[in-house]
Amino acid sequence: MRLHRNLCFSVIDGLTLIFNEGNYADKVIQQLLKRDKRWGARDRAFVAETTYDIVRWKRLYAEIAEVKEPFDRDNLWRMFAVWATLKGIKLPDWTYFENTPTRKIKGRFDELSKIRKFKESIPDWLDELGEKELGKDIWTKEMAALNEQADVILRVNTLKTTKEKLQAELFDLDIETDYLPDYPNALKLKERSNVFTTEAFQNGFFEVQDASSQLVAEFLNVKPGMRVVDTCAGAGGKTLHIASLMENKGQIIAMDIYANKLHELKRRAKRNGAHNIEPRAIESTKVIKKLYDKADRVLIDAPCSGLGVLRRNPDAKWKLQPEFIDKIKVTQQEILQQYSRMVKVGGQLVYATCSVLPSENQQQVDKFLTSEAGKNFTFVKDNKVLAHKSGFDGFYMALLERKN
Repeated sequence: MRLHRNLCFSVIDGLTLIFNEGNYADKVIQQLLKRDKRWGARDRAFVAETTYDIVRWKRLYAEIAEVKEPFDRDNLWRMFAVWATLKGIKLPDWTYFENTPTRKIKGRFDELSKIRKFKESIPDWLDELGEKELGKDIWTKEMAALNEQADVILRVNTLKTTKEKLQAELFDLDIETDYLPDYPNALKLKERSNVFTTEAFQNGFFEVQDASSQLVAEFLNVKPGMRVVDTCAGAGGKTLHIASLMENKGQIIAMDIYANKLHELKRRAKRNGAHNIEPRAIESTKVIKKLYDKADRVLIDAPCSGLGVLRRNPDAKWKLQPEFIDKIKVTQQEILQQYSRMVKVGGQLVYATCSVLPSENQQQVDKFLTSEAGKNFTFVKDNKVLAHKSGFDGFYMALLERKN
């Protein structure tokens, strides 16, 4: 591979914004990709994947390059040189790469790869927490899996098409996909591709949604004609899936504390042809109280640490703080206590997170079931999805039923 100066400069600019100014990696990369209209698919892929790679391995590369935060541009070029050397890419004779100690880099990599917190490039506190909650063996395997690049998975919108028809339509565009056993509406891209520019996407035939995330709506046991409440709907990935499972029959009330996310959901619902979704912003507890004892199904896709989705959000490792995890666990329990009251007698509730930590998952469910609000519920089943076993994001979901 030959390195091109303008592409490498874009990567360095992006890393400056992510590491030194705290910007979100996905937003930064979106901006970088708009820089030069002459860039082809390969150029754009280089900028996105290289930036994500260096973000993912920040601690390891910084340690090898012997640089410390905040990183100035020279520091970032040193980290870039580490990335290129470890990828086997020949460094051009640019000023930034003068005196790069190639042999030393490889030696330091071998040495640091024996220590998990460097090998998997994670903060000390997070490494300790993961091992404490999951045990050394599982945490080691899980972190390795969470550092792999995520596959692109599509969820077929069955309101508009079938898996077979969509696969054929994409094949005609030279986008090849595979079926995934045990994921009824999923197609996996064989190679990464910008599927958002396709007519099939613009017509609402599919959404991009990880395979693990697709399990949540299925877990909710919805049927056409029900009244379903998605309490932390956000921009509606799972809401749209629920709408397709309900065949547009019945009512889905999509709630969130952020009205702007619900605006995005409205736009997506229109494209998907999902007509049974009613967005409601949670501006006060009245919105929730009005629905007490009214819902056949309630989904609580709770705010969480997001540790299960590090493959697609590698910068989260550096933004997360132990205090945030402590606070979010309090919020999770408050939401469970309050939102569970919307489930009617005989109805069901799913509590889900995209975390792999038991303290955010089964321990929250156990705590709820022993509380005053939870005494009316019985535990039906749960699903602990670990990335190293599934090959997809880490997720948790528990199904509870309100007793007669």
